[in-house]
Amino acid sequence: MRVVSWSIVVPALALSACQQEASAPLSAETTAAPAPAAEVAGPELRVLAFGDSLFAGYGLADPTAQSYPAQLEQRLRRAGHNVRIINAGVSGDTTAAGRQRLAFTLDNQPAKPHLVLLELGGNDLLRGLPTAETRANLDAMLTELAKRDIPVVLMGLQAPPNAGPQFQEQFDRIYAELAKEHGAVLMPFVTAKVFADPKLIQADHVHPTAQGVAVLVDATDEAIAKALPSPAAAGG
Repeated sequence: MRVVSWSIVVPALALSACQQEASAPLSAETTAAPAPAAEVAGPELRVLAFGDSLFAGYGLADPTAQSYPAQLEQRLRRAGHNVRIINAGVSGDTTAAGRQRLAFTLDNQPAKPHLVLLELGGNDLLRGLPTAETRANLDAMLTELAKRDIPVVLMGLQAPPNAGPQFQEQFDRIYAELAKEHGAVLMPFVTAKVFADPKLIQADHVHPTAQGVAVLVDATDEAIAKALPSPAAAGG
């Protein structure tokens, strides 16, 4: 297991904030002008971003361009990585819903992904679902990906202190323990910095703005680049 260590926090918020999936966009922020791009080289690396609204780009004016997978792809390509990220984020998904659709999603890809970014558990947390269920569902998904010989970056979350010390301890250890058991890269995902700056968080206090997504990309792009397979492993 490889761990990228930086502080994360998930605020304790009403469940309704993540359930208003069909409402109008909440923000129209645009990202800063990109840095000069490096030359993209090597075979195309297909990355499947499998998660919930944090991947789907809920509330953004243009999720196709502003979501985390989209901005991450842009950043990695500017750094010279020939990466195509397929956004399989579904707003409102719990780990149980993700578990139900994972095999179908993988089976319907034109080719096997070289890497999967697995980001689920926030809606379990907001709904107060038993930690044993969250763990079992994530474990099943990681097992399915291992059977298919697909490496994984597991995006970790943490419970807020007001969830209670017992629940917090049980939830927080899920991601680290499963990453270790399955040999996944553990990537803490939602930063305290995003939730502390109103420019970086939408009015629902759950989902980042396009600017906030860029901050998440800043914190994760280099580690995800390291998790990409080598050109030789990708068939180059």
